[in-house]
Amino acid sequence: MARRCWTAVEDEMLRKLYPNEPTNTVAEKLGRSVSSVFNRAEQSDLHKSAEYLASPHASRFRRGYHLGWEHRFKKGAAPHNKGLRRPGWGPGRMKETQFKKGNTPFHARPLGSERIAKDGYIERKIAETGTKRDWKGVHILAWETANGPVPDGHAVVFKDGNKQNTVIENLELISRADLMRRNSYHTKYPKEVGLAIQLVGALNRQIRKRDGKEHVSRPA
Repeated sequence: MARRCWTAVEDEMLRKLYPNEPTNTVAEKLGRSVSSVFNRAEQSDLHKSAEYLASPHASRFRRGYHLGWEHRFKKGAAPHNKGLRRPGWGPGRMKETQFKKGNTPFHARPLGSERIAKDGYIERKIAETGTKRDWKGVHILAWETANGPVPDGHAVVFKDGNKQNTVIENLELISRADLMRRNSYHTKYPKEVGLAIQLVGALNRQIRKRDGKEHVSRPA
């Protein structure tokens, strides 16, 4: 599109109209876009007058100007749809397709079901609240059956390291601090292996920074 230059007549109209009228009104009278008027006014060092800036046209959203107050609900006013909706109401066929109270999803598992969690632990369903607390580790249930609740700050672990072996003879109770020390490579491996693990971790971080895709496996 060819550029439309400003004429002397348009500049004169702009000087007369811009200080005291809304910019969109000025743009309509000149047959130009609002951005074009703004740019030309800036180039010509034109500014809105103090009278215009104090008017509602320039400060509709400024503090003290109560835009839309006459359309707001007054204190004690009742909504237009008051009494029209009833418990269980739904427009169209919505009610036909809504879940009914007490509905059980088709993939829900019954109480007592077991599953293998992402971290490898066997879990059993002990409740039906619809939350993750419905499931509890079978090894914890076995320990609590034999010895009572697991004390705070402690964990039930597997003597042979096999998370699938949940017999009570394979379980032991240790503190969280001992568990952390047991899982730390500083104590789990010789000093040289621990250093190598640190180096591999540093290498992995640099690789992820570069492309986020390649990964160097960490020693088991």
